[in-house]
Amino acid sequence: MQTIKRPAYKDFKEKALQNAEIKKEYESFKPLFEIKKQLVTARLNKGITQEEIAKKVGTSKSNISRLESLNNTFMPNIATLVKYANALQMKLNISLR
Repeated sequence: MQTIKRPAYKDFKEKALQNAEIKKEYESFKPLFEIKKQLVTARLNKGITQEEIAKKVGTSKSNISRLESLNNTFMPNIATLVKYANALQMKLNISLR
């Protein structure tokens, strides 16, 4: 049986981003990925599990998992982000630059 060697993610990403259309699409998701990273970092810094924050927000753990997942392009609404921030005893700050 022949083994198929897959490229490392970094190499795959670098090559893919050489394509202008792919790069444009990738760049369009950067703000979403950034907020998701901030959500996870804030939750972990508070020592709260997905299940615990789900209870505080009034949703399921699977919804929190989807909200935080970088593999999912689910776009959270502002009300959800406010509930999430409040559950962490934090404030949501949105700005345009």
